[in-house]
Amino acid sequence: MLTLRAEQVRDAWRINHVRRGFFGTVLITIGSFTPAYLPQASPFWPAMRALKLDNPVAEIIGTGLVLAGVALLVSAWFRLRPWGDDRMVEAYRHVRHWAVLIIWGGPFVLAPPIFSHDAYSYAAQGWLVHNGINPYEQGPGVLPGGFADQVAWVWRFTPAPYGPLSLQLQHFLVDLVGHDPYISAVVMRVPALVGVALIGALLPRLAARMKIDPASAAWFATLNPVLVIDFIGGAHNDALMMGLVVLALWLTRIVGWGWVPGAVIIGVAAAIKQPALLAAYALPLVHRPWRRLELGETLDIIARAMAAMTLAIGTFAGVSWLTGLGFGWLNAVNVPGLVVTVSPFTVIGQALSWVFDVVGWQSGAEGAVRWSRSVGLLTSVAIVGTLAVTVARRRPMTFLSYSYLAVAICAPALHSWYVLWGGLLLPLAKPSPKAIRVAVWATVVLLSYAAINLAFRNGALSLGVAAIGLYFWQSRTEDLKAQRRHRRAARQREKQRNAP
Repeated sequence: MLTLRAEQVRDAWRINHVRRGFFGTVLITIGSFTPAYLPQASPFWPAMRALKLDNPVAEIIGTGLVLAGVALLVSAWFRLRPWGDDRMVEAYRHVRHWAVLIIWGGPFVLAPPIFSHDAYSYAAQGWLVHNGINPYEQGPGVLPGGFADQVAWVWRFTPAPYGPLSLQLQHFLVDLVGHDPYISAVVMRVPALVGVALIGALLPRLAARMKIDPASAAWFATLNPVLVIDFIGGAHNDALMMGLVVLALWLTRIVGWGWVPGAVIIGVAAAIKQPALLAAYALPLVHRPWRRLELGETLDIIARAMAAMTLAIGTFAGVSWLTGLGFGWLNAVNVPGLVVTVSPFTVIGQALSWVFDVVGWQSGAEGAVRWSRSVGLLTSVAIVGTLAVTVARRRPMTFLSYSYLAVAICAPALHSWYVLWGGLLLPLAKPSPKAIRVAVWATVVLLSYAAINLAFRNGALSLGVAAIGLYFWQSRTEDLKAQRRHRRAARQREKQRNAP
């Protein structure tokens, strides 16, 4: 079996575009050692200072390497798009997508956290638990030292917003590696890799069960550059949460009663990160959609949905109690919104605040962001509620994908890995080609935002702006090529149908 798996990885490596993506992640990994990117407590600093790499030139070079690596990865992703009649596309269909994912993600495994410092916060929170301090009550800064010094200053004195099981996993990993601050941050990638493995193994199988092209689903979801960079490189706990959600959906799809253990799995996933609970409502509908508004079927579906929600919430509560941390995360629900992101409602609130400040309405300026974010939360509730009573009946996957996207986009803070909640499930919603194009371009926008943020921190803003131009030109070119291939393949199929 291992020999067969190794051969499948070698088959993937033989494809030029797969190697291009690998070289992209290698460049990102090398560039992640840029001086302005590493935390001040990083163990790499002595060596970098000895090599005279702690200077603005090194920052610009590191930034350039990262931006070039992202360009190579995006280019490779587009070239592997399994649509049309291109010979390379046909070759890709015979290559395992998980093998490509291993090749692309491999360089990140032992690298510092990429594009985000959240893994350093995870390690510091695990260190707090080890020392008997509740991370829901105190931030990492309460315990000065190597762990706290790695944490970004904005999070150093904030409580943890994550699920209690996530905190206990962090505690376990910190103990496992002997309480080394940097290694503890790196091993936070282990739960993320478990989540990515579940996504990579089960999502294409779930697509096949739903009569959706598994190659297309794997291309958009599991090989998406945002997943590769954020879930593997960034080691975000969202990866394990979504891996468990996909496991629950797959189990429900293959077995009629699978929604029962699936709901338990969703409860465990929520103990990692709370948005997983949304999936519990859709579970009973995955195997048996609510097709007719007859009294008997309606009561049966409602009973199943309530049972699934009860099981998931009960499991979540049970795990929270067993961890000894309880529901302290409720005190930190506003923590993600402490930083300014491109969340639409936050941006709107900031714009209104500026306008009110100009016209001299001080009280309005002070509350604009808060009120705008409240409107965003109410909007997400309205969207999810509407989808729950309309779309979810017949298309539960569509409900789940669009609901997760609504929750992420309307939240006070928006990060690229939040968008993956619904983005991973988008192929299962059977979107139109236009919707897929919008999603592909959204991927490019998210990567561009991450690139400009990195360039800004490294004092190379102009380089980031140039990279965005490159990404959009590159994406536009590849998008046009894909459309031409798609139209050519459609014409060929039409000729074959009309042939005598």
